[in-house]
Amino acid sequence: MQYQTREGSTNRSRTSGKAGLHIIDESSRKLFARCTNQSVNILFARASDIPEYVAMGAADMGMTGYDLVCEKEIDVDILMDLGFGNADLVLAVPEDMHIESIQELNGKKIGTSYPKITKSFFSERGINVEIVEVSGACEMTPHVGIADAIVDLTSSGTTLKINRLQVIEHVLSSSVKLIANKDSSSHRGHIMDDVVMAFKSVIDARNKRYLMMNVPKDSLDEVKKILPGMSGPTVMPVESSHNLVAVHAVIDETDIFRIITSLKRAGAKDILITPIERLIH
Repeated sequence: MQYQTREGSTNRSRTSGKAGLHIIDESSRKLFARCTNQSVNILFARASDIPEYVAMGAADMGMTGYDLVCEKEIDVDILMDLGFGNADLVLAVPEDMHIESIQELNGKKIGTSYPKITKSFFSERGINVEIVEVSGACEMTPHVGIADAIVDLTSSGTTLKINRLQVIEHVLSSSVKLIANKDSSSHRGHIMDDVVMAFKSVIDARNKRYLMMNVPKDSLDEVKKILPGMSGPTVMPVESSHNLVAVHAVIDETDIFRIITSLKRAGAKDILITPIERLIH
């Protein structure tokens, strides 16, 4: 199975590595890399090319932004959201333009790297605009007279603010998706299912922590009430003369401060908290 990744993504490498798909003999000059799982080969490509490569069958699966899938108008299966690369495609205008509604942009020029999405967005609203396609630095186009407004991708909004642009409409929400060729599941479905499960286990483990502690037996009921757990805590005997049991549970990272304080007051001790790399339900 060929598996295609978005080149240069640190999150991609970390996610695939934690999922057990360790890349070997990878270098910046190679287009292909082998994987420790011999059923999977890695193909590196530009993010904008990945939707087409997957749709045409050059790769069975790929990782790329949802914005690029929509812009390419490619028919692929979206298997899952990988939980990073979050951004919004927005319509923005210069602050001194004093635009209050998108209808005021009728007949205006829109600078964008997403001509298809932009055309569809305005057509659905019955607004006639001239689309000016640019490949980069879209935020500069209103200030040099190339466009009156822009449709561009933003994650924090900082670049727009620096260039004195204000958002007037949200166009599309995007993040990195795991996509698949429509026909690949018929002959590689079991391998693809394994890849999806591997990635899902990494994503499900995010913000989860494994909690271990020793608890006096007479405090166990109170400790159980404190622990949320996924399916209740695991309780095991401890070879000790202090009448203790070992209690293990999976908890949300956001609950740690509150829970640890309550557990300590309830009599828990020797508390250990560790990260979880994968969580398979």
